[in-house]
Amino acid sequence: QVQLVESGGGLVQDGGSLRLSCVASGRIFSSHSMGWFRQAPGKEREFVAAIGWSIGRTYYADSVKGRFTISRDNAKNTVYLQMNSLKPEDTAVYYCAQEVLGYRFGSRDARDFGSWGQGTQVTVSS
Repeated sequence: QVQLVESGGGLVQDGGSLRLSCVASGRIFSSHSMGWFRQAPGKEREFVAAIGWSIGRTYYADSVKGRFTISRDNAKNTVYLQMNSLKPEDTAVYYCAQEVLGYRFGSRDARDFGSWGQGTQVTVSS
């Protein structure tokens, strides 16, 4: 079982930036694709971004494309989410997750992810 710990959330003004980090421990990190999801109050959890096990293939929700960038550092067992041009509608708890199966290129489906972090709050004020 893998443990995931997110950090980097906080309060930022409309148009600001944040970088989220997620450190993994307990299982081989480099062979598994990673994802970021978010959940706003009263809404279902939604896909934000994913990155495959081998650096290079990434996926984004349409709502964040061009503003957010997912990346990973396998030497540090860490996945990042750089968030620029933040909007109030980006306010949510952000979760990182690891796919159950290894050696996949990435997924938008939360059902493919078996390990989840505790979440970090991102609040964007208008």
